[in-house]
Amino acid sequence: MTAADPEALAAAAYVYGSPLVSGLTTVDRCARQGLGGLTGTGYNRFGHADRAVAAGSVNAAAVCSIAQLDLSGGPLVLDVPDTGGAYLVLQFVDAWTNNFAYLGRRATGTGAQRRLLVPPHWHGTPEPGLQVIECPTTVATVIGRTACEGPADLPRVRALQAGLTLSPLEPGGVYAGLPEPDPEVPEEFHFLEQLRLWAAQFPPAVPDVEYQQRFAPLGLLDAGVSPYRNPAPTWAAALAAGLAEGRRLVEQAGRPDPDRPGGEWTLNLHLFDYNLDHLGPGTLDDPQWRIPDRRAAHLTRAVAARAALWGSHAYEVVQATTSQDADGRPLTGARSYTLRFEEPPPVDACWSLTLDDATGHRSIGDRTPGLVYAPDGSLTLLLQYERPDDADHSANWLPVPAGEFRAVIRLHQPGAAVLDGTYRLPPLRPH
Repeated sequence: MTAADPEALAAAAYVYGSPLVSGLTTVDRCARQGLGGLTGTGYNRFGHADRAVAAGSVNAAAVCSIAQLDLSGGPLVLDVPDTGGAYLVLQFVDAWTNNFAYLGRRATGTGAQRRLLVPPHWHGTPEPGLQVIECPTTVATVIGRTACEGPADLPRVRALQAGLTLSPLEPGGVYAGLPEPDPEVPEEFHFLEQLRLWAAQFPPAVPDVEYQQRFAPLGLLDAGVSPYRNPAPTWAAALAAGLAEGRRLVEQAGRPDPDRPGGEWTLNLHLFDYNLDHLGPGTLDDPQWRIPDRRAAHLTRAVAARAALWGSHAYEVVQATTSQDADGRPLTGARSYTLRFEEPPPVDACWSLTLDDATGHRSIGDRTPGLVYAPDGSLTLLLQYERPDDADHSANWLPVPAGEFRAVIRLHQPGAAVLDGTYRLPPLRPH
């Protein structure tokens, strides 16, 4: 790639910048409209689900809360209630989708906590005893997940949600929010316009600021009037081809191994290890949890943003997916399946199984009331369209959609056997 090759530069810019654009587009949608089961609350307020959901999908084990932070008007005080030993995690994600801090049971305990969230390069003095979390960008996201034992447990969860608050350190702040892209830029170049504006407003770590200099010939470092309003036809064609190639590279990198045995769960323990620069409270600053090559980290970040935006480091939550049964055939409501755990998944918090399809989500997990375990401690889940007649089977039944679907297992606070790869999830077997 030469410095003046716009097509190759545009492809590299897509790989590098797509997490920023995807993440902040979702931030804006969350703040304005909400996401999944959460309503829009604007900035600096938590929105809470009133049922068990994850960020964007249902999760039988945890109820989700989300806040979009805007620290351009000054620091915020975060109050977290005492959970009485129950699982709660607050995950902090910057504008570039880097997970930079965690609070909660694994990281900081379950007692009441107060933190001061400050913008980059803040030079104030916090009051004695008030611990500081520095956010790498002035806009960031906080994702909360609170363990829930089922519908009867929702009043306890709602009480905890009510105690999860954000307040300005000083009143009267003026908040910048997200810069609005130039409406006269053609649709095919909205990505570049958003990347140009948002990378300037929310600069990354110093090594990536230096890396960005290569994109100057694309106009991504230009200030003022957008260079994408009326691009010359030859240049426009090269940019469009480069963006398409960037998308192809990310899609290709995210495809599962074609030689993977049929029905084996896809589980990438290091999909979110791309943050190399700002590791705050609750993160593990250890070579095991960092991708050493920065270019590889950029590609991994793009894959993660496309496949599982705002996912956690594996040491907090592991997510595994499959769309095939043990025989390698697509999962479909036309068949019945069993999922047999010889022993419960090794977690220190909770786990859930979710089925996703075009019509919605269905879940079951260790917090589901009434699960029936065998005398030897094993647990067999039955996945099928019709409710079974047998009472034990009915207690462990997860209804499947009529068509094809995907299965997702989430392991909250996974044990060492999960993280070192010795524990293997069982396949879904046709029944």
